[in-house]
Amino acid sequence: MQKTWNSGDTIVVRGIFNNHVCHAQSVIVVQDTPEEIALALLPGAECVDLEGYLKGKKNGKRRWDFKDKPFKLEKYIWHTNRLLLLIEPKKYYSTIYFWQDDSNEFLCYYINFQSPLQRSHSGFDALDLELDIIINPDYSWKIKDLDDYQKGIECGTILHEWTQEIEVAKDEVFDRIANRHYPLNNSWSNWKPDPNWSAPKLPANWDKI
Repeated sequence: MQKTWNSGDTIVVRGIFNNHVCHAQSVIVVQDTPEEIALALLPGAECVDLEGYLKGKKNGKRRWDFKDKPFKLEKYIWHTNRLLLLIEPKKYYSTIYFWQDDSNEFLCYYINFQSPLQRSHSGFDALDLELDIIINPDYSWKIKDLDDYQKGIECGTILHEWTQEIEVAKDEVFDRIANRHYPLNNSWSNWKPDPNWSAPKLPANWDKI
């Protein structure tokens, strides 16, 4: 298994649940260091999710509703927004910069609570734990998907040990918001992808555990 990835490499970020891939996004590596991993999710990127999940989400369907069913995946294409994912190893969240790709308007910071990143043969694995925080450019914020998070806890798919780690992570995030600490300090606000990069495709064997 590769220890580090090079800038410009196409890899996949996957969610693994019950030893199966439940979602995956093809991304391009910006940097891979022991302190921080930066990944770009660009419009046109090839992704997969649970069959029916994306449409069902509009009707209140969440990933935990599929927990007792065989996983069937369907491909979709990421569109509209450009994302920069900043992930510190061992932390229970990632920090994401959101831009509207056509206008290059910075939309928000986005905190995605997730299991700590694990390296795989084709990229990284980290299970999305549903809870999110949206942080506007003026640093006002709101919690997103709290109901989904609570449902995951109630049905036993979000473990108690994870919720304890998330509470610790929330304190750290709110401190970073209040004090404008990195990476919530516009450090990457002028970042743009290499113009020679094209929208990534899922790499070979992305679905192999």
